[in-house]
Amino acid sequence: MISKRTGIVVLVVLSALVVLAVLLAPRVAQPLSYHQFADTRSWLFVRNFGDVVSNLPFAIFGILGLVFLSSKSSAKTFLDPRERWPYLTLSLGILLTAFGSGYYHLIPNNARLVWDRLPMTIAFMSLISAMIAEVIDVTLGVRLLLPLLAIGILSVVRWHYSEERGAGDLRFYAGVQVYAVAALLLLLLLPPRYTRTSDLVWVGVFYSLAKALEAADRPIFALGHMVSEHTLKQLAAGASGYFILRMLKKREPITGIGQTV
Repeated sequence: MISKRTGIVVLVVLSALVVLAVLLAPRVAQPLSYHQFADTRSWLFVRNFGDVVSNLPFAIFGILGLVFLSSKSSAKTFLDPRERWPYLTLSLGILLTAFGSGYYHLIPNNARLVWDRLPMTIAFMSLISAMIAEVIDVTLGVRLLLPLLAIGILSVVRWHYSEERGAGDLRFYAGVQVYAVAALLLLLLLPPRYTRTSDLVWVGVFYSLAKALEAADRPIFALGHMVSEHTLKQLAAGASGYFILRMLKKREPITGIGQTV
């Protein structure tokens, strides 16, 4: 664990470094090969069936999260009721990912990829807001929710606009993704206000697994032509929603930690 003061300093430095890296890195366009997935089989009149249907976990855990957070039983989950808002937008982002990703995988292209990336970015930035509220300051975390969402959404819009102009630029979007993962890992090192915060490590594990699988789409599909990497990737990423929901349902305030900081 690191102290809150140290965590704040490192978070500020991390933010500055990511901004600097985005500004100095060379422009990178979205490779068209990104949309060429291994499993293009149709079933039940659904194109690219495996990659489309594997988004179901996002829908399931997004809905379950919204239902739980809207129920009276979730009141004991939060020391401060304001902490509910980032998790509500997080659950909404997870749910919308199911529709956005499903829409994209029906006919993969840059135009549809926007609707895949927007909800994922909403989920990521909401989680960062939630963690800041829990381990640094509730008011700060909640106030940062809208600015963080705006930055995430803007990164996707900026990328799409650059592609439309024929000068594709992934730097801003990639920077947001790197920042979200690095910030989450950093915030997990700060003293928690609740038990079971370590469950979020599994979010990082399954996200890392999903990213690791990206490079093995065709080799994995070639092993019996049963399932592709991308299908497994989405199932792994969707599983992170389960661990977030489990954490919220089972966690308790840590004795001795104040309600607000």
